Amino acid sequence: MPHILPYKTGSRYNIGMVYFILCIFLSAFLIFQVQPMIAKYILPWFGGAPAVWSTVQMFFQVLLTGGYAYAAWVGRPGRRREKWHILLLGLSTLAVLALGVLWRSPITPGADLKPASGSPPVLEILKLLAVSVGLPYFLLASNSPLMQAWFHRLFPQKTAYRLYALSNIGSLLGLVTYPLLVEPNLSLPGQGWTWSLLYFGYAGLAAWGAFRSLRAAPLPGPDPTPAAPDPAPHLRWQDSALWISLPAAASILFLATTSHITQEVAVIPFLWVLPLTIYLFSFILAFAGEGWYSRQVFLALLFVSTILAGWALGRSESLAIGLQIGIYSLALFAACMVCHGELYRLRPHPARLTLFYLLVSVGGALGGIFITFAAPSLFRGYWELPLGFALCWLLFLLVTLRRPEPGRRWRFVLNSVLLLSALVFSGVRAFQFIQADLTSSLLVERNFYGVVRVKSLGAEGWSSQRYALVHGITIHGFQYVEASKRGLPTAYFSETSGGGLAILNHPRRGQGMRVGVLGLGIGTLAAYGQEGDVYRFYEINPQVIELAEGQGGYFSFLSDSAAEVEIVLGDARLSLEQELEAGRPQGYDVLALDVFSSDSIPAHLLNREAFALYLEHLAPDGILAVHISNRHLDLLPVVWPLADAFNLARAVISDPGDYEQRFPSLWVLLASDPALLADPEIASRAKNMDGYTSSLRLWTDDYSNLIQILK
Repeated sequence: MPHILPYKTGSRYNIGMVYFILCIFLSAFLIFQVQPMIAKYILPWFGGAPAVWSTVQMFFQVLLTGGYAYAAWVGRPGRRREKWHILLLGLSTLAVLALGVLWRSPITPGADLKPASGSPPVLEILKLLAVSVGLPYFLLASNSPLMQAWFHRLFPQKTAYRLYALSNIGSLLGLVTYPLLVEPNLSLPGQGWTWSLLYFGYAGLAAWGAFRSLRAAPLPGPDPTPAAPDPAPHLRWQDSALWISLPAAASILFLATTSHITQEVAVIPFLWVLPLTIYLFSFILAFAGEGWYSRQVFLALLFVSTILAGWALGRSESLAIGLQIGIYSLALFAACMVCHGELYRLRPHPARLTLFYLLVSVGGALGGIFITFAAPSLFRGYWELPLGFALCWLLFLLVTLRRPEPGRRWRFVLNSVLLLSALVFSGVRAFQFIQADLTSSLLVERNFYGVVRVKSLGAEGWSSQRYALVHGITIHGFQYVEASKRGLPTAYFSETSGGGLAILNHPRRGQGMRVGVLGLGIGTLAAYGQEGDVYRFYEINPQVIELAEGQGGYFSFLSDSAAEVEIVLGDARLSLEQELEAGRPQGYDVLALDVFSSDSIPAHLLNREAFALYLEHLAPDGILAVHISNRHLDLLPVVWPLADAFNLARAVISDPGDYEQRFPSLWVLLASDPALLADPEIASRAKNMDGYTSSLRLWTDDYSNLIQILK
């Protein structure tokens, strides 16, 4: 006869359930609100590199593991360590308040923590994150497994595993509401203070729960059959290994898919949200109950999607962007559902719940560490994606052999054939992809800032043969191989482009000009240099500098220039700020911003504070030339109010290009003296902008919104 709880006991359970739901949901929500928030804040300090997001993810995955280990220590049966948790919660609130006094908000680091030029970016990011959000995030990370352990202690007759799915729902909502609701409506300091106030609420709830767990006794009643019985009296190492390796494979594929589609397919703003959403959604479905995961269904789905992904790999230039994103998203979803679904089927008795979650988090952290540290050193391209699929199939095969699907023998044989076929296919396709990546380029190099390739455009011996520098899917300039054409300015920087017109028609042309360029590429603008000129380039990627300076003999714009060429390594804005602080305004006659054509927008270079800095470095008769060519964003409405704010004259230069020497480009020329832009050559090529206005709010360090300018 089933045990029936008395009224008071049932009331206690209902009240307790509301508490656990609220506390777990709030902590998960805050975890995934702070990640994009702090990433956006520090992104400008590292040149807007997409790898900042991967590094941030890795840090939080490692800290999540630390939080889970701490939860396992605090929630260990028979040990009452809740008082230490209450103490740490109190210290974290004091730390948040103290940082709020020192900084503009408790989680937005001060300017004194900005990285020095040339410092290792990964280490600098880890330092910033540890100082700003390390302790609060650590405690938030520990909350879900700790609350589930306390839940099991108080209500041993109830399963706690579904609370994990609830945690992932909170995470998903925290993630998607940030770009849609929080970012457009709150400044960064406002976001930081709002998050901190919610954290204070969480700390109070968690402290109350710890105090309650210290004093409360569990509900009476017999234990029903557990959600998943222990497979053996003692934990088997094979299960522990799978608890680590399955989430590690899912983490590798999640981060590898993010890198591939945002760098090799399309650099679309907020595209990184899609893989993370899929990753979290798979956790929600897998841990909501076994009814959502069918091994046979997802075996078939992963088999089909692996073949599609293998077909799509290496076809970035020929396949539609939407089709590629759809294929990789489907493959990621299938792989994550397999990894997380099998992980849920391997879950232990709730008594081992905190250990289980600890090892799961270790796997996720190992995947993040591999992508952040190992992959850039081991691989010259984004090769971890095809290799990740091969790893997923290998693990699927091992899990199937260890825990075969109950049923007829023919099903086991069919599954084995599919698994072995898929493993061989994915391994062969990974080898083919890597080989093709190496043979299709003259050079492939990878570092924190991405993969750069040198490609040959045109057949060898043709007069039109060119060497091009390619970063992801964007050509950052090309140079003719033929000696007679080698000095021609090309791509977005030809004589009819806005940048070319600004230099060629400046009054100081031929009198010793000073030209500053934000973004080096292959140094094409140096082709305009004359005797007595100084061309100063600002570039954050050391690999790009080496290629532009002649590594491999592909590019020679810098070495061939008649001007004196200077190169400053580091983020352009930080470098300009440091020059100004040192009392060295550059007095540029032309300052060119070429940092937007990659489609990855460093918004900190296109706001009020940045423009004020540029004007400090411009000569009184200087021209600010802003290159705003972009596939996915309309940047003109952003530049327009900036020009209004500083009372600058403007000329919009749209060059259609010829797809041979010249690429289509869009530039905005800005100057304090309107006469500079009234030059006949500039005025005759300027678009008629009479009546054009922009209703966008002025971008600042505290506010920017890419959604408003999506094309």
